[in-house]
Amino acid sequence: MPYYIYRVTSLGPVPRLEKIAQFEVFKDASQEAKRLRRESDLGSGQTIKTIFAETELQAEDLLSQPPREEPMTGEDY
Repeated sequence: MPYYIYRVTSLGPVPRLEKIAQFEVFKDASQEAKRLRRESDLGSGQTIKTIFAETELQAEDLLSQPPREEPMTGEDY
């Protein structure tokens, strides 16, 4: 399965996704994402994300989902 790199703009209720690149090897995708984060002029609400998915459609679906809540650990008092 490939690794996709996206520019994600989260200013509204639905994030805007822009595919930047696709790699077969994680190391290559990771290096490119780090380079893009360093060199890109990211605006407010913009991030560069790497995602592992079977297809572009699956990658975009995963990136569009709201973040999961952190699991509660320990006891609440």
